[in-house]
Amino acid sequence: MVIAEDSALIREGLARLIEETGGTVVAKVGDAPSFVAAVLEHRPDVSVVDVRMPPNQRDEGLRAAIEARRLVPGTPVLVLSQYVERQYATELLADGAGGVGYLLKDRVSDIAEFMDALHRVAGGGTALDPDVVAQLMVLRRRDDRLATLTPREREVLAAMAEGRTNLGVAKAMGITEGATEKHISSIFGKLELPETQTAHRRVLAVLAYLGS
Repeated sequence: MVIAEDSALIREGLARLIEETGGTVVAKVGDAPSFVAAVLEHRPDVSVVDVRMPPNQRDEGLRAAIEARRLVPGTPVLVLSQYVERQYATELLADGAGGVGYLLKDRVSDIAEFMDALHRVAGGGTALDPDVVAQLMVLRRRDDRLATLTPREREVLAAMAEGRTNLGVAKAMGITEGATEKHISSIFGKLELPETQTAHRRVLAVLAYLGS
């Protein structure tokens, strides 16, 4: 794992957490250019990157994450931030390759949930804070395919956008896992997302929902 965070305290805290749970941190950096260089050098299973980093403390980290995925396609990245940078967050999700997370620091209070999100991202899935989903939805463009979804299917898709597994969706909605699988299969069909070797249908469905 590569950790990119300008706060030494947070950086070291994350590294210790990862290592105590069996992970390996190959690089800890404090600025955006060093993060891109570390990804190119180590090709990590997953990276954690802060949005606001030196030199300008604006959106350098998020732009560096986009650059890292351009140079190393599909490299998994989990973004941590106090804010939702909608433009670049949408761009980060736009390639449809999966392996992307965006969590708000103030809401990351449960270590088990954070580690679960990290593992989902490393495995090619998504992990999006509900507030991130809500703000990205503001940018949604019209997609007529979405109009074919039932209200229940929209609820399932919203839960998928948060990065929940089928079991997680089922528990959140109080339905069986089998019912969840049927809803998701229907969603894939209505959004015209056939199963292929080159696309992550779950991520593409979320992107359609977010209008990216």
